[in-house]
This record gives sequence, C-alpha cells and structure tokens, in this order.
Amino acid sequence: MEKKYQIDTAENKAFLKENALALWNFGRRFPSEGGSSYYLGDDGTPCVDKPRETWITSRMAHSYSMGVLHGIEDCGELVDRALEGLLGELKDTENGGWFAGRTADDNILPGKQCYAHAFVILAATSALLAGRGGAKELLKDALKVYDDRFWNEEEGLSCDTWNTAFTVLDDYRGINANMHTVEAFLAVADAIGDETYRVRAGRIIDRVTAWAKENQYRIPEHFTADWKPELEKNKETPDDPFKPYGATPGHGIEWARLIVQWAASTFGVKSEKAVPYYQIASGLYDRAIEDGWNADGAPGIVYTTDWNGNPVVHDRMHWTLAEAINSSAVLYRVTKDEKYAAQYSMFLKYLDETVLDHSCGSWFHQLDRQNQVKQTVWPGKPDIYHALQAMMIPYSDVSVSIAKVCYNNAVTDPS
Repeated sequence: MEKKYQIDTAENKAFLKENALALWNFGRRFPSEGGSSYYLGDDGTPCVDKPRETWITSRMAHSYSMGVLHGIEDCGELVDRALEGLLGELKDTENGGWFAGRTADDNILPGKQCYAHAFVILAATSALLAGRGGAKELLKDALKVYDDRFWNEEEGLSCDTWNTAFTVLDDYRGINANMHTVEAFLAVADAIGDETYRVRAGRIIDRVTAWAKENQYRIPEHFTADWKPELEKNKETPDDPFKPYGATPGHGIEWARLIVQWAASTFGVKSEKAVPYYQIASGLYDRAIEDGWNADGAPGIVYTTDWNGNPVVHDRMHWTLAEAINSSAVLYRVTKDEKYAAQYSMFLKYLDETVLDHSCGSWFHQLDRQNQVKQTVWPGKPDIYHALQAMMIPYSDVSVSIAKVCYNNAVTDPS
C-alpha cells in the first residue's frame, strides 16, 4: 500500500492537506446574490435552476469557517455571504426559524426541518470560532428556536418536521436529524462551554444505541410519533435521499465517530468509562463495513441494506466513504486496533482511484454498483462538507468538534 494512504505518514498528511485545499477552491462559487447557497454542478458551477437550501448554506458556512481558521485566502468573505443568507432570505422573520430554502424563482420552500436547523447551529458555532460578524446573533437565535420547537426534554430526542408556521408537527420521527443534532450539540458545548448540550447529545446516543442493539447493530432510521420503529417504511422508494428503506451502513459508520467523540469528551479519551461506548462504536462500524463494503463484488459501500444485511440500494454515496475514512481513523486512535488503520488505507486508495474527480474537482457524489457516475439521488456535487471533514478529522483530537480543533490549532500555531 502506498504511503500516501497510510495513516500517520508524512505522505498521508500531505495527501489530505492537498485535497482539503482543492475542496475549498472547488466550492468558492456557492453564494447566490442573497447569500444562500446554490447547488454546485460537476465542475463547481452554480446550478441556478435548483433550490437554495438552508442545510447546504449552513454546511458551506461551516466548511469555509474552517478555511478561515486555516488561514485560507478569501474564506472569510464566503462565510460572511453564507451568514448573510442565514440571517436574511432563509430566515422566517414572521414565524421564527429557517425556511427549508428558496426556489429558483425565489419562493419559499415550505416546512421547518429539524435537520436544517441542526446545521444552522453547526454553522453558527463554526462561524463564531472563526470570528465572523453575526455569528453570535445567529447561534443565540438558532438555539432558542431549536430548544423551543425541536428538542423534547422528556423523551431525550428531537422531533423532525413542522409546517412553516410552526403550528402543525408531523408525526414522523427520524434518526438522521437526531444524528446531526448530536453533531451540532457537541459543537455548541465545545464552542461556548455550555455542557447542557453535551448531556443532551449523550441522551440521544443512549436511545439510538439501544435500538441498534435490538437490531444486530443496524440502526432503525424511521419512527412513529411515539418512537416506535417503522422498519418497513419507504420500501417502495428505497433510494430516498433522506428517508431510505432499511438500514443505512453509512449512518452506522457516522454514529460510530460521534459516539467516540461524545464519550471521549464526556469521560476523557483514556477513561475506563469511555470504553463501553468505544465498544458500541466499534460494533456499529464493524457491522456497517461487513454489510456494506464490497457487498456485491465491487469496492464501495452500498447505500442501504435490508434487516439481514443484504444490499437493497447498491449505489455508493460519497458521504458514506467520507465517514468511513473518519471513523476508521478515529477508532484506530482509541482502540489501537491495526485493522482500522488497514481499512483507512483501503478507503483512501478507493477514494483516490475511483471517487476523486481528478478532472473537474471534488468527489463524485454518487456511483452505481459498477462505480460509474450516477446522478439520480445526488446530481452534481452540491457541497463540500463531508469530503472536507474527511480530510481533517483523521488528524484531529477525537474528543473535540472539528471546527474547535481548527480554532485550537490556529491559536497555538497562528502561522
């Protein structure tokens, strides 16, 4: 295996740094006139005929805030543009919170999504650490809306979707929104020191891991209003981008990383109290890789499986690979198990040979089972969030949110 794919080599660090810089360069054309983010096409050209969504705008604010903290030229201006969108055309000044987005002809995308609001919080924490104007106001507002509308203190979980006016709550409950809530809550705790949010993240994690254990470490994604799993939901539309049928190996992998981060930050990286959570994280990751990687005779992680681990949607999504890179590195750090280092190298080799677009930039967002480009779920290359984090997390403190890591590094080594 080439050294550039091997963790803790100078060549690997250089490979990740080079690709992070390329991603920051690729995404620079995202801002619309009002600041909300365009989807980006294959070569980074803005797709002006698509909606400009809050979750993508927030991801771009987060991504370029890390660019600011790395001293990358002009990233501050791009963060400010995204904040302009989040504080302006995407914000609902009448009912509170954030619209799902804006259509190409500037109408409102209806509904208030927990998923999107979690990313607003993440964007605000990162922009605050990057010292951008308006970030403190954005974070204060986002936390209040989230606490009032989405967090359920009694259940220790978040609801999913309201109507635009916040008068009707949908009966659907989803784990994907709660996963990104954990990410956002840990970022809040790290950015402003409010440990309430770290405790909440742990409550979500305990609920999710209990469900996973009941399903052989395959996480149920969809639930009723009273949190009963709906294992057969969307069987007729199995490749739904946000509510796919069955188990999603990529989410098992992503949860593994977040569980390690929460446990390490709560108890200490080497604490015995963290070890049971590391074991749970390993179980989720190992199950996902066993079910998903090379499941049909070709490299890559399948999008979904049934509840016995058989592939349902064979497509490979770029974010799944990004999280596999992250989690294999993180699990190697806390377990010292060489199998995770070997898998990390395997994933990076696959990235370089198959998923990186060496011609137009960024990563192919969707490949079919033969690893040919496919654009049914994710046309183009909408944002850089997952790919960028995969170029940074492998060499970050496992107990700290990535933007805070960037902030700490900038403070200790301002050069």
